[in-house]
Amino acid sequence: MRQATTTTGGPALSTQSRLGRRLIQLYVGLALYGASSALLVEAGLGLEPWGVLHQGLAGLTGLSIGVVSIIVGAAVLLLWIPLRQRPGLGTVSNVFVVGIAMDATLAAVPEVHGLAVRIPLLLAGIVLNGVATGLYIAADFGPGPRDGLMTGLHRRTGRSIRLMRTAVEVAVVVTGFVLGGTIGIGTVLYAVSIGPLAQLFLRVFAVLPASEGSTVVAGGQPRGAILRP
Repeated sequence: MRQATTTTGGPALSTQSRLGRRLIQLYVGLALYGASSALLVEAGLGLEPWGVLHQGLAGLTGLSIGVVSIIVGAAVLLLWIPLRQRPGLGTVSNVFVVGIAMDATLAAVPEVHGLAVRIPLLLAGIVLNGVATGLYIAADFGPGPRDGLMTGLHRRTGRSIRLMRTAVEVAVVVTGFVLGGTIGIGTVLYAVSIGPLAQLFLRVFAVLPASEGSTVVAGGQPRGAILRP
């Protein structure tokens, strides 16, 4: 009987440990994503596409960029309803954790001047963003609101994810720039490097699949989302 108990208890313990690791990865990844976005803001050499919009709206409304990120994320999540997207724990957590971490990092990091400091800060922000993306997507708790919007549009329109991503991000960047968001070399460098970085860290932080599904995981394949919260 003791052997049977051990046999049935082993997989349960393994599944519980795996879930714990995934939860840690999710929240560490989302917090680091917010921190990395804050570093790009501090560098002042250009933001990622949605960051340009967030910064532009923050300047227009007087709200902090983190609060704007939360509001935009919640608004995008509402667009999932007509697209029939199903959010996961990671989707909802993304809305709040990234914005809170961004504001906390901006409050903690002193203002920097001079390219000798701003360029390393930019590079650190991009690499950290790749690490964060790999962590949170590999946790497999559902795509971020913005990625889910693009994959939802892909399914509803039949157009490629690449086309939907390009269309949405061009609109986001142009709108953010018109509102006063920062576009620069950092925007270009982020665009060309985030894909390879995210793929690298997805492999590094991959969690072996559990034998039984988790009730808090959204359906779908987050790795097929667009490598961004």
